Amino acid sequence: MTALLRLLALSIITGSCSAFTLGADGKNAAPAKMCDVENIPILDEIPEGHKRLFMVRHGEVINPGGDRPVYYGAMDVPLSPLGELEAIEAGNYLKRFDLQHVASSPLSRAMFGARQVCDNQNESNDVVVFEGFKELDRGAWCGKTKDEIGADNLARFDACDESVTPGDGGESYPTLKSRVIASRDDLLEMTNVGRASAIVSHLQVTRAMLSDALEMDIKEMAGLKIGTASITCVDYCSATGKQTVRFQSFKPESGLEQSKDGAN
Repeated sequence: MTALLRLLALSIITGSCSAFTLGADGKNAAPAKMCDVENIPILDEIPEGHKRLFMVRHGEVINPGGDRPVYYGAMDVPLSPLGELEAIEAGNYLKRFDLQHVASSPLSRAMFGARQVCDNQNESNDVVVFEGFKELDRGAWCGKTKDEIGADNLARFDACDESVTPGDGGESYPTLKSRVIASRDDLLEMTNVGRASAIVSHLQVTRAMLSDALEMDIKEMAGLKIGTASITCVDYCSATGKQTVRFQSFKPESGLEQSKDGAN
């Protein structure tokens, strides 16, 4: 089955009201079926024998290149004031769910969001930090613009040509995905059957987990849409390991301005 057909099939399985979209901002394989009253995704209870993960991307950051957007990857760049507000809104949305664990990347932009999630839970939760949820390390490409790296190099990188992996500790998508999935599995092991946990992390980390759930070729991972401070939901069957994407990249409607989401 082609990737396109898999994505279309998933939209039907998840009960989506609209077909998946493919545009400049990427693929949305599982658009949320929205509640007309609250304008939030309609989400059934966790199925018997399953666990649920909510995957939250951090909010908008202050790009270290200023008006000259550069790639920053695993650099510890701060959230913008808008990014903090976005993270607060994501935490407000998740307060309706009883989360067993709140996990985070060690980077401060994710930790801020994880604290918002914890603060909105009825019971006090400590943030569980996983090194494996750290953003993709761009190595020698950090601090460089797209033009400086070269469109051809970036295209080859996205296609998983590991010969163009940047030096100085840079990672490829296969390397990233391996460590992310290992940490995800550790969190699932910590999460009881019938319970939900949340992960606050990054663009490429969320893409790695979502592409795994979609059984997507890793070479297509870079095309997945994951908005700033958006939430993706996946259920996992404890008996079979089957993964079901409930919705992808839902961003709570809060009246905030559009975030800037350029080089990453």
